[in-house]
Amino acid sequence: MENVLIYLVGFAGTGKLTIARALAEATNAKVVDNQWINNPIFGLLDHDRLTPYPEGVWRQIDKVREAVLETVATLGAPHTSYVFTHEGFEDDAGDRQIYEAIRETAQRRKARFLPVRLLCNEDEIAKRVVSPERALRLKSMDPERSRNAVRNSTVLKPNHENELTLDISEKQPADVVDLILEQVAHCKT
Repeated sequence: MENVLIYLVGFAGTGKLTIARALAEATNAKVVDNQWINNPIFGLLDHDRLTPYPEGVWRQIDKVREAVLETVATLGAPHTSYVFTHEGFEDDAGDRQIYEAIRETAQRRKARFLPVRLLCNEDEIAKRVVSPERALRLKSMDPERSRNAVRNSTVLKPNHENELTLDISEKQPADVVDLILEQVAHCKT
């Protein structure tokens, strides 16, 4: 897999980072986890991972994301592939802008682009979201927030010709990787 940009989108606790890591291991791609972009800012604040962050945080995070995307677009080796993760909601204009910025980065690289919607049932998400690793990575750990997201929101729909939607509630990461790589083989630039 060369010069492919995979965008994994789903609710908190779905398993985006787990799948991204498995993809990277299978393909030698670089993982660009959304939390990796957030944490330089989140790490500067005292926070319990349950209450919302102050509004000003998001503009600072946008600056970090812009620098990462510019680096991927202009400095990343032409053969390198990337796997991005993002908790994106269909009704959130900011999430749509993040998706568009990542899609445009793929275009700038002349990379094959594969957006993948990862869905998971609310009981499984509620179990996953409280894992100790999430605390170490400064991620949301509120199972009720995750349940409410599944009940009342929709994972961002990229509406891209290469788009893939997978319910991974009962799938092993290796099986999900196989499905994604099969789709990569059919992606158009």
